[in-house]
Amino acid sequence: MKRDAFSERELERYARHIVLRELGGTGQRKLKRAGVLVIGAGGLGAPVLLYLAAAGVGRIGVIDDDEVENANLQRQVIHGEADIGLPKVVSARKALEAQNPNVDVRPYHRRLSAEIADELFAGYDVILDGTDNLETRYLVNRAAVSQGKPLVSGALAQWEGQLSVFDPAAGAPCYQCIFPEAPAAGLAPSCAEAGVVGPLPGVVGAMMAVEAIKVITGAGRALRGEMLIYDALYGESRRIALKPRPDCPVCAGVRT
Repeated sequence: MKRDAFSERELERYARHIVLRELGGTGQRKLKRAGVLVIGAGGLGAPVLLYLAAAGVGRIGVIDDDEVENANLQRQVIHGEADIGLPKVVSARKALEAQNPNVDVRPYHRRLSAEIADELFAGYDVILDGTDNLETRYLVNRAAVSQGKPLVSGALAQWEGQLSVFDPAAGAPCYQCIFPEAPAAGLAPSCAEAGVVGPLPGVVGAMMAVEAIKVITGAGRALRGEMLIYDALYGESRRIALKPRPDCPVCAGVRT
């Protein structure tokens, strides 16, 4: 069978995509051919991974060096009680293969480092960053820019989430254009320090998965050059325009 051919069972599974005018069979074929790398199998990674697998993305990589803890289960819905103590990427792979056996899941149980980032990113079409570590975020951005890969980035804080598509190869800013320097210690606390309402990662992670699908298929307009901010406490959302920095040390030389 050809790599992009669908079985009868797959056609039935993806029927609601195929009837969408903006996707159709062509878009679903693009999803099947695509490779997406998800950084982090935690709060944002959990819904991202599940929805990408359900949508039929053909190859999904996930890199995370953590193990499942009891405190994760309030929001990281890809993991269950029986998974406590397992590497998160192993637990995630088990859930994704149960969701969709047609997907090639590639787990990397290690911390992302500068030594492996370029080689790893080269094997994927789109990168999704769901980490809450600023050092990793800057590393992911540099590697995505150097490889010319679109980066779908999401972040959470208590009741608020934000997401954007950083894609200098398409003329959009990169992450470091918008956040030139990491905030001072204590100004950007992690979810463990500040807390996060359980369903919020699901909302933002699902939106990140939608952005990835749009980037892969060309449907609609992805959030390039824009940031969507969602306030769960008051049920409000807003979009703000983002502009590239002409002197950005990461992407100034690669923007089209």
